[in-house]
Amino acid sequence: MSFTVAIVGRPNVGKSTLFNRLVGKKLAIVDDQPGVTRDRREGDARLIDLRFRVIDTAGLEEAFDDSLEGRMRRQTEQALGEADVALLLVDARAGLVPLDEHFAGFLRKHSTPVILVANKCEGKAGQPGLMESYGLGLGEPVPFSAEHGEGVSDLYEALLPYAEAHGEEYTPVEAELIEAASSITLTDDEGKDIEEELVLDDPEKPIQLAIVGRPNVGKSTLVNRLLGEDRLLTGPEAGITRDSIALDWEWQGRPIKLIDTAGLRRRGRITDKVEKLSAADTRRAIRFAQVVALVLDADDMLEKQDLTIARQVIEEGRALIIVANKWDAVKDKQEALDKLMDRVQFSMPQVRGIPIVTVSAKEGRNLPKMLKAVFDIYETWNRRVPTSRLNEWLFDMTERHPPPLSKGRRIKLRYMTQAKTRPPTFAAFVSIPEDLPDSYTRYLINGLREDFDLPGVPLRFYTRKGKNPYAPK
Repeated sequence: MSFTVAIVGRPNVGKSTLFNRLVGKKLAIVDDQPGVTRDRREGDARLIDLRFRVIDTAGLEEAFDDSLEGRMRRQTEQALGEADVALLLVDARAGLVPLDEHFAGFLRKHSTPVILVANKCEGKAGQPGLMESYGLGLGEPVPFSAEHGEGVSDLYEALLPYAEAHGEEYTPVEAELIEAASSITLTDDEGKDIEEELVLDDPEKPIQLAIVGRPNVGKSTLVNRLLGEDRLLTGPEAGITRDSIALDWEWQGRPIKLIDTAGLRRRGRITDKVEKLSAADTRRAIRFAQVVALVLDADDMLEKQDLTIARQVIEEGRALIIVANKWDAVKDKQEALDKLMDRVQFSMPQVRGIPIVTVSAKEGRNLPKMLKAVFDIYETWNRRVPTSRLNEWLFDMTERHPPPLSKGRRIKLRYMTQAKTRPPTFAAFVSIPEDLPDSYTRYLINGLREDFDLPGVPLRFYTRKGKNPYAPK
């Protein structure tokens, strides 16, 4: 990326909509309710032939204390410090408000250059607000509509000098061609291109590690401690995180993409629309993660909601580790650990051997052990068993305990292969697959897990009916 752009403005002027428009994906949660964005989110943006890093920020609040609004403001100021240019958004339809004027004055004193963007300028309703914005003293405003993609040529020309200042060479593009270009059309929300990025075995590519759990168990504190900086908002308030924030990081030379997520409560307790969007965003992060760390509060471990989250991870076929946080506050540590291990074994027998790590995110204890568990389970999740070994094993298993009879005939397991990894998926060719009992399938899965050292990862097992060479074609 050649330069960095920070999007700033008061709450509910369309900053996250513009962010999504520039990165071409629906990454940031958008809602009419003000103050949805809290953490700053980064993405790789594309505007015609310009490539740059863009930072979505929380709404600038006039708060300078340690309140949630004050901590959000400090995150925004950090983004401004990193940016080469800031886009100050105002709502052209609502017109200027005193808060716009206050923060325009703040930005005039800041060293970061500012481009004024009058958002929501589609149609005639935004024209009065566009004219008003000249009074902010930040130069000529760029008329734009983040929702409809209007005004691309003006924004392109406003950003072009900053790209050229970083040594990039661009050929001027006709305004008509810019407006006709589809380069910033939003993709669908199914994450197809994200999935392409995830299905990788290249050690140079980052492991996608999602940090999930109930609200206020210390997920953001854990991520901050791993990063070594206060990158994410934390505090005693439950539910501070709303967007799933992906952060690039490296541990012992191996790249990791850390994904901090919003806390997941029981669906029946969620009534707020933004919380529903946050929960959907978290479930999407689980779906496209590779390893998921389920963070528990050591004082209240493995509640029903924790088990629900764990089962979601397993059903998606992701590698799972359990992280018991706030371990420094536990008095009888051995008793608590034994209780946790028994609960995991009893509640999730279908995935035996899930790694359990105790940590203190606040004090930074045991984090290397947690990361080692992440890499170990990731390696197991990617493990492939040779077909020859599988079929030797299958012969021994069926000799030891033959399949039961079906309608007087013996069920035969003829052949077996590993269809895929991530998670390990096996297919067995069976003479009468529909009559093979679930108990025998469990016997084979448990044998696979034990004999091929596949603890803690979900295993998929499918039966197929082989072709009869004597059947009519």
